[in-house]
Amino acid sequence: MKKERAVITVIGEDHPGIIAAVTGACAELGINIEDLSQTVVQGILTMTLIVDITGKDLRELQRRLARVAEEQRVKIIAQHEDIFRYMHRV
Repeated sequence: MKKERAVITVIGEDHPGIIAAVTGACAELGINIEDLSQTVVQGILTMTLIVDITGKDLRELQRRLARVAEEQRVKIIAQHEDIFRYMHRV
């Protein structure tokens, strides 16, 4: 079985709980985080996660993260890695 991954991007005004909410949603769905990078520039958080979604439902992850985005007042996009790479190729 080929490994499937997704790219999750988060952006918004920084405040306590964002990272915990996003990573918690992944944990609740049994999704392993393979890599995470985050930075805060002048109060704006940007975070990128690479997650293993092999055998998982990407749409369910997207629905769960949409709730997190609303609760945390941030923008979250979860895309299959293939789509992300296709959209961001030079």
